Amino acid sequence: MLRVFLTAAVAVMVAATAWVFWDRARGSTATPIAGFSAPFVFGRFAVPPDNPLTEEAFALGRHLFYDPILSGNNQVSCATCHMQALAFTDGLAKSPALSGGELEFSSMSLINLLWGQERFFWDGRATSLEAQALMPIQHPDEMDQDLDALITELQASRDYRRMFRKAYGEVSAENVARALSTFMRMLISTDSKYDRFLRGEVRLTAQEEHGRKLFMAHPDTKVSLRGGNCIDCHSQFLTSGFRDALDGFSNNGLDSDDDLPDGLMAVTGNPAHKGFFKVPTLRNIAVTAPYMHDGRFETLEEVMDHYNDGIVVSDTLSPLILEADNAPEAGQNTVGLRMTPGEVQSIIAFLNTLTDEGFLTNTQFSNPFEGDG
Repeated sequence: MLRVFLTAAVAVMVAATAWVFWDRARGSTATPIAGFSAPFVFGRFAVPPDNPLTEEAFALGRHLFYDPILSGNNQVSCATCHMQALAFTDGLAKSPALSGGELEFSSMSLINLLWGQERFFWDGRATSLEAQALMPIQHPDEMDQDLDALITELQASRDYRRMFRKAYGEVSAENVARALSTFMRMLISTDSKYDRFLRGEVRLTAQEEHGRKLFMAHPDTKVSLRGGNCIDCHSQFLTSGFRDALDGFSNNGLDSDDDLPDGLMAVTGNPAHKGFFKVPTLRNIAVTAPYMHDGRFETLEEVMDHYNDGIVVSDTLSPLILEADNAPEAGQNTVGLRMTPGEVQSIIAFLNTLTDEGFLTNTQFSNPFEGDG
């Protein structure tokens, strides 16, 4: 039985929303995930009415996530590019493509997708987690699987027939997507040192607390307020926040207009979105290197160097980044935070408090084909 015990419960809200839809759509045999509640600070979340969170769907999704049966050559699973020990990334700048070379983007972390997600992938091309789940499976350079062939393979497995029957009633591509989405929605991280600090269980060190304050502050030289400007894009509870569909995307000054990739513009067709990429979660950021949509930065120090004095101005650069400067008098023709080395290290110390070791080792999220399953 899956048990996800979190803090500051909103279980009543869950029971009043997601579970009732299962009763209408499937009948009374489904098992709501036991003990599920959510920290109040995370805010509202979304579960599709036709895909409530149940034990059976989670178990099926977990098996599918780790099974290379999802790929055309039966050698690549979702976990190939999303490894639990790396917060469900793969440690590479860009994952290898089946046809040779590299994929276009870095592998994104899969954390707290239950909250605040209305577009998925770095460029926002999927508008639901269910839609996102099938795209890599069918992509010729990722898993290169034909959905009809996949369903035939799954139907040939007695174990999968049984799991699909318990979770959804039948084997179908739609139910593959639903099961994978349920598993990913339950990849919940809420027990980092920072979470325990918010709950009043631990104290931060002086350096971590200094970093937290810098993280939360937008610099304002008029009142001598120094800040790292991080909170302007990364919400306080460090998921992506519950945003409208396009609010969680930004151009963070990586490239000039001449070199700026399309990003979100490739999806929306709006030139104002050129160079926009999804603002990722910072949870477990210490284990998800390399960083950015293309994995260009190998360390958090390099990331901070970029924001400190490496911002490249372009037409769609975020105004929140453009105006953030702790020492504007130091360089009128450049853009950056201009923090001291000590301030940079304090922010990195705070970012290290976002690591949730329990999440990285939770056996409920691990490969069911290894060990006890």
